[in-house]
Amino acid sequence: MNTPFQKASEWIDAENAQDPNIETDQNIEYPKELLYSNRMYEKLMQFCPEASEEVQIASKAQHICRWKVARESYPMDRVGYLRWREDLKKFHAKTTAEILEKAGYDQVFIDRVSFLIEKKLLKKDAETQLLEDVICLVFLDYYLEPFVEKHDDEKLKNIIKKTWDKMSEKGHQEALKISYSEENLNLIKASLGL
Repeated sequence: MNTPFQKASEWIDAENAQDPNIETDQNIEYPKELLYSNRMYEKLMQFCPEASEEVQIASKAQHICRWKVARESYPMDRVGYLRWREDLKKFHAKTTAEILEKAGYDQVFIDRVSFLIEKKLLKKDAETQLLEDVICLVFLDYYLEPFVEKHDDEKLKNIIKKTWDKMSEKGHQEALKISYSEENLNLIKASLGL
């Protein structure tokens, strides 16, 4: 018999597998958000294998069905971007809550996962911070390179600094273990004054 965790994981994967956007990883094509979800979960398990079931699910569902809330449907300015990000968090939490309820989780568990996905009490709640560390580590490990190709050095330094500021000390130590290209490592060091 499948546990609630197995059911929820399968259903989250099934939702993310519908992403029409495709990303290639090691010559294999994946639905973009399914690949992101897998990377989040794997990174969490490397970084904190004892993470609670709530954090494990929040890591997998961090971007669930993200393509359904298009950035272009909001004003293309800073205010529009921030509103889009806030609405996305609520959308991800609500979508996940529906899956968790169907999988048989109680309301306390569901509320906790929603709290984590909405990244409440960052820097104050240990599990919210853990999830944020994993988000930042996944960005630095897998998504920094495409960013470097699109933005100038000043913007990149700003992005790296903001990413670093969101992380815990343990997250910083882990981030420095990632094998970056020489250019990106130099960029990170320059951004952080290392």
